Amino acid sequence: MNDILFIAIMVVFGLAAILSVIRIVRGPSILDRTVASDVLLTEVMCVLGADMAINGHMRNVPVMLIIAAVAVFGSIAVARYVARRDNTAP
Repeated sequence: MNDILFIAIMVVFGLAAILSVIRIVRGPSILDRTVASDVLLTEVMCVLGADMAINGHMRNVPVMLIIAAVAVFGSIAVARYVARRDNTAP
């Protein structure tokens, strides 16, 4: 039963990851790419969480915390860049 559930989770999140990567590549704006990269990082965290729930371990928690911090700081950096760029436009 665990194998079937894990395969179903991987298929759904794999499809979502492919769509997120397509949005990262196609854009068209930096904000679209930022949102897509946040979605991709969230999907990775969900897969790690599903792995922990299915296999009954807690080894991925530090990795999930690092991924969350990178996503937050990356979003903040892009938002500040876009806000600064918009303020300097005529």
